[in-house]
This record gives sequence, C-alpha cells and structure tokens, in this order.
Amino acid sequence: MKQLILAEKPSVARDLARVLGCKQQNKSYIEGPKHIVTWALGHLVELKMPEDYDKQYKQWRLEDLPIIPNHIGLKVIRQVSHQFRAIDQLSKRKDISELVIATDAGREGELVARWIMEKVRWQKPVKRLWISSQTDKAIRDGFNQLKPAKQYDNLYQSAVCRSEADWLIGLNVTRALTTKYNDPLSAGRVQTPTLAMILDREQEINAFQPKDFWTIDATIGLLKASWEHNGEKRLFEEKKATAIVAKVKEQQATVASLQKKEKTEAHPMPYDLTELQRDANRRFGFSAKKTSSVLQKLYEQYKLVTYPRTDSRYLTKDMENTMYDRLQGMSSGYREEVQPLLKQKGNVVAKKVFNDSKVTDHHAIIPTDEPLHLGDLDNDERKLYDLIARRFLALFYPAYRSETLTATLNVAGETFIARETLVLDPGFKVLSGKDEESPRALANLKEGQSLSVKDVNADKKLTEPPSRFTEADLLSRMEKYSLGTPATRAEIIERLLGSEVLDRRNNKLHPTPKGKQLIDLVNDELKSPELTAKWEQELEAIARGKGNPKEFLANIRKQTKQLVMEIKTSSQEYRAHNLTGSKCPDCGKLLKEVKGRDGKVLVCSDRECSYRRRKDPKLSNRRCPQCHKKMELHNGKAGTYFQCKPCNVVEKAEDKKKKVTKREERQLLKKYSNNKEDEGFGNSLADALKAAMKDKK
Repeated sequence: MKQLILAEKPSVARDLARVLGCKQQNKSYIEGPKHIVTWALGHLVELKMPEDYDKQYKQWRLEDLPIIPNHIGLKVIRQVSHQFRAIDQLSKRKDISELVIATDAGREGELVARWIMEKVRWQKPVKRLWISSQTDKAIRDGFNQLKPAKQYDNLYQSAVCRSEADWLIGLNVTRALTTKYNDPLSAGRVQTPTLAMILDREQEINAFQPKDFWTIDATIGLLKASWEHNGEKRLFEEKKATAIVAKVKEQQATVASLQKKEKTEAHPMPYDLTELQRDANRRFGFSAKKTSSVLQKLYEQYKLVTYPRTDSRYLTKDMENTMYDRLQGMSSGYREEVQPLLKQKGNVVAKKVFNDSKVTDHHAIIPTDEPLHLGDLDNDERKLYDLIARRFLALFYPAYRSETLTATLNVAGETFIARETLVLDPGFKVLSGKDEESPRALANLKEGQSLSVKDVNADKKLTEPPSRFTEADLLSRMEKYSLGTPATRAEIIERLLGSEVLDRRNNKLHPTPKGKQLIDLVNDELKSPELTAKWEQELEAIARGKGNPKEFLANIRKQTKQLVMEIKTSSQEYRAHNLTGSKCPDCGKLLKEVKGRDGKVLVCSDRECSYRRRKDPKLSNRRCPQCHKKMELHNGKAGTYFQCKPCNVVEKAEDKKKKVTKREERQLLKKYSNNKEDEGFGNSLADALKAAMKDKK
C-alpha cells in the first residue's frame, strides 16, 4: 500500500518526491515504491459564485442583494480542472492507504488541501506534514514525525470562516456599491479599513497649518550645545528667540551638572514576515508583495530560509542544537562573521529568543543549514537574504552597550544642553559594518567649570505635517489593528493599488479621487479598523479551538444584510473622477479613462456597454534611430509599421522569423546526432580543430 502526498505546488512536490525516492514521472504525479506525490496549483477548488446558485445573478442588480446562500458550496476552478481530475482519479486507487497533507503549513495551505479532499470525498486516514523549511533534512524529519490531521481541524475551520466572511461581505458590498453608483467600486472587511487609515492621514495633512519656530544652538568652549527649557527645544516667538541670543552672546557658561547614563540595547529578535517587509521597504524600497515573492524563492527554490508566512519572532527550545549547523551552512558567504562563532560552538548569547510559548504555527524566519552559494542569487535575493542572515547572526553577539554623557550649562540664566554617546561595547552592531565614533569633548569636564560662549545662532524652521504612509508605515498600522495576516497584507495593498483607489509615488501611498469618494460612500462600521480587528481576533480564537465558527458566520451574515441595506438607502452621490469629454460611439454615454496593462484605455461609463479602445497608440520596443525613444506601433493598409511622430520617422515592420522552440531544438540535435550520413561532417570538424591545435603547439 502507498501514501498519497498532496503538495501545494509542483516545485515542492518534486523536492518531496526526490527525498522520498519517487522516480516514475507522470504528467500530474510522481510515483515511487511507497509514495505517490501529486500537487495542487495553488487553489484547485473555490467557493461557488452567485451565478452558480442562480443564473440571474450573472447580471449585477441592486434589487437582488444581499445574496446569502444557506450553505456556500464549493466548485472546481475551470482553468485547473485537469489537475483536480488527476487527484480525483488517484484518490480512487485501491493501492493507496492514506493521504498526507503536504501543502504550505498555514491557514491557507490547510484550506487548499481540505477543499480538495471534500470535493474528491476522501474517506481514508489523513496525516499532516508540518515543516518550517524545505531542506532535505527537514523533509525527512517531517515524514518521520507526521501529525494526525485532526490536530489542524480548528485551523481549517478558521480558514473556512475567513473565506466565507470575505465572500459574504466583500461580494455583497462590492456589488451594492458598483450597481448603486454605476462604477467599479470594491470594498471588503480588510481592504476598506486599510484605505480608511490612509484617508485619515490625508485629512490630517490637508488640515495641517504650518507654524514658524526657532531653535538656538551655541558653541561653548569645544562643545556644541542647544537651548532647552523643560525638555522643549523650540520657541514659537521670534522676539523671545532674538532676546535669548542677545542675552547669552559672548557670556561665560558654567557647567551646572554632569550626568552619565549607561544604556544596554537588547538584541533585535529574528524577523517575522511583516517586520521583514517593513525593513525591506525602508532599506531597499521593496513593496510588500516583492518582498513576499523574493522570500518565497529563497524558501522554496533555494531552501536557504525557513517558512516565510510567520507572525512569530521567536524560536523553539529544541532548535538551540541546530544553530551550529545553520552557521556552517551560511559560512561561505559570511566567513569573517561566522568563524569566531563556530569556535564558540554556535553558542547563542540572546537566550530569550528560545521561547516555546511565543511561537505560534511557525517560528521566526532564519537561515537553514543548506549550504549557501551567493553566486546563485540575484541582487534582490542577496539583499533580502542579507537582512535575514545579519538579524540571525546578531543573536550570537553581545548586546550593544553605550554611555550617554549629558552636560547642563548655565549661561546668563538660560539652560543649554550638550550630549555625547560613548560606545562601551559595539556588540551585535559590528554586523552593520559602520564604525561609530566616540567623541570625548565632555569626558574632561568638571562641575562648576567656566567656558566661553564663542558663537550662538537662532535658526528659523517650519513645523511639518505628518508624512504620508510608506508601505512600511501601513504594514505597522495593519499589524497594530490586526488587519489581515502576515500572508495576506501584501495582497491587500496590491488590491487597493489595482482598483485605483491608491497610488504609489516615490514609495509613498497617495489616495486617489476615486479612493476619497469611495470612503465617503462606504458604511462607517466597515471603515472601522477596530471592527475588523475584532473579527481577526475571533478567527484566531477559532484556530486555537477557543471560538465558535457557527456563531461567527451567523454574525457575519447579519452584518452583511445591514451593510447592504445602508448602501441601498443611502442618499450619497458619486461622480466617476476619470470621466472624459468624449462620448461612446455605441451608446452615447461619456467615456472613462482607465489604466491598462500597456497604456491608458477609454471605456464606456455604462457598465452594460462593452465599448473600449486604446487612448494612445501602443508603444513598441523598436527605438527611433534619431531620438532613441520607443516608437508607436500602427496597423495600416500596407501592414504593420513603426512611427516616431516628433521625428517624423516611419519604418515598416519586417516579418518575424519563426523562433525554434526548445523542443524543436532537441529534436534537430537528436536527428543529426543519429544520422550516419552526417557523421563525417562532425568528425571532419573535430579533426580540423585537432589539427589546428597541433599547429599552435
């Protein structure tokens, strides 16, 4: 009898098959003596859409809402139905005794597998592979310690509740807004409060009134000091600032007090996904989606890091004895940093990182023991791996210790403060590669000492409005209010950008006119991050076996009815921000300008009308021979041609030569290598090369 192993992706399935000794390759599975490894392609099964219950729902109408089925059923996704059918056939084989769920070890991975099981009506025993890295050792260990699938039933229930809640609220509210205001308007239980936070910040910026203020800096002896009063460094009256400058100019300062304060900065904990996305955005300008994508490759393809979609920054205690192997794995790329640590037998200084009670489904993201080959990684992969590696290495170094010296100086009744920080032990900060200078101007001062005021200036400045959110800022806010999960936050931000309610400019997120209007139309309750945070907490409780799934979904159904009714009875007005002055040639309604994949497109503002055309000609990859800008691509009576209007250059497109595919290339090589008549050609060429080499000698 054999085990049927269900992976989430073909690439993961190939790794599992290789480790398990499965070598018989089939189109949709890989078979071995004891195992059959097959795969999903992400989701193969999804929740039914309204039109699957009643064909009348295919047309969006406000009067049909809310759509709330008594039971939300499942259907196979048409585009990947071939793979589902293959799994269905495998599940009916009599030589298969049990199923091993080997999809991603998280809420969404559990859902992928369980929905497939439900559709194929799986009745045999089920086990769960739960691993945090894709190395051969982790896979072998995982199969030696398979878990009972029942252990993850609550996680599955939580995933179902999340999915059905998003379906009920997102689908009904989106349809209600779109049909009421005749424009594609998307809303949901997570994306709407996320957008609302950005709009709240925009209102703060617009309401901000800048004020003038002054700061006073002085050179006293060898010290640089600043005026302070009760901890405040700013003065909002110019007269007062001018008077203080005049008062202390060319006076004598007395050292009123000297204080030393030693500070220890604790080791930073390893990354969870959200913290890594934040740092990558701040350091490299990576979007959250890009970080997730690059990280997935480091995990799945290169096997260099552990499971990415984690919300924990701690490690389990049993991992302490794996630290030496992990250091050895990464030593080829971090020889100087790692060699001293290997001599200390991989002893972790920051012992607090090992805490079983603070590890949820997965521990923090750290390097695996897979040998590192930096040359295999591209630039972005190196950058992200380096962040993870240095954060991990910090655990083996001492804490950072510094001493702050503060001198309080009295000048004609005014207080000036000078501060210096001395580094006592750079600790883990040596990994940053920055040498911190330790100034010594305050070290030789004594209380009561007199110093001359050499220079004093008042600098005029303006108060600044709060800055717009970067993705790093938004991720912090989403985490604070439990909006989404580490695995879904990047997707939510991209959805907001894709629906044109947000715009990304210079790494800052700007609300669009459409986004501003949408927030005015959406129900107040749906905009509240507190409500969505409450839902996420309930989902987390369900995952831990402490919540009630039926009660949660009953409340969501009730909420859906209320939200749709509010939209139906609303007196709010909406005008599409992207309407043009041009009319649709088919129905006469105004055209809207929208972003397409390769340029702007004009579409009819009436949703029932399907008219659309490109606003601008399509740009080709052909460059103008004069200005070197991309030329426009046109189709005329004489065929396809390229045009650069500013230079008045026109070039006819040549017929493309048929590209030989890899398969055709292999067939040609096979044909000529097996053709006896052509052997003379190959041998003659080889002989000629040999002769040429002899002549050179």
